[in-house]
Amino acid sequence: MFRKSMFKPAILTLAITLGLAAQNRPAAAAQTEVLTVAGGCFWCVEADFESVKGVKEAVSGFAGGRTQNPTYKQVTGGNTGHYEAVQIQFDPDVVSRKTLLDLFFRSIDPTDAGGQFCDRGESYRTAIFAGSPAQKSAAEAAKAEAQNALGAKVVTPILGDAPFYPAEDYHQDYYKSSERLAFSSVGVAVKKSVAYKRYRNGCGRDARVKQLWGSAAPFVK
Repeated sequence: MFRKSMFKPAILTLAITLGLAAQNRPAAAAQTEVLTVAGGCFWCVEADFESVKGVKEAVSGFAGGRTQNPTYKQVTGGNTGHYEAVQIQFDPDVVSRKTLLDLFFRSIDPTDAGGQFCDRGESYRTAIFAGSPAQKSAAEAAKAEAQNALGAKVVTPILGDAPFYPAEDYHQDYYKSSERLAFSSVGVAVKKSVAYKRYRNGCGRDARVKQLWGSAAPFVK
């Protein structure tokens, strides 16, 4: 007859083996979802949403137009039909799509159909791109809620899924770049981050958002 003590070494060995196997097993990849929005200047939208907990990355680019792989010059020239857009990659276990949509509406002027703030023209219009019926439903609900909260007509359209084209490297993380500009409309030999702040202030983005949304404006300092 076997004694209980004879089982202990075997059980211990099995536990160690299972423990090592668990350590060596690849960790499950964190779930990531994507929300693509257009809110005027993509530098500003990228800067706003990269400050949100749960957002892994925000990429400046273009969506909703006719031309494949458009350049910034082509888009701002008004011949491609694209919006300046930002693709927001987020962890839905940390921040929900609903929360991001609510933040988006309260970071723009959704009553303006001709652009945003000092930036005018079709590439600076606002929009939300929905890749599925569920995403469209969420966006429409957020739009209705924003319109009710604002007490004014919200003209931001909910569009279908569209190819997203990242903008040139020059535009990525513009708001925090230490690269110096030889010349810009807001100064000579200034860092991109400084030029960005001067542009944002001069364009009146935060002033208008605060006027519209008051204390509900999430990114106005």
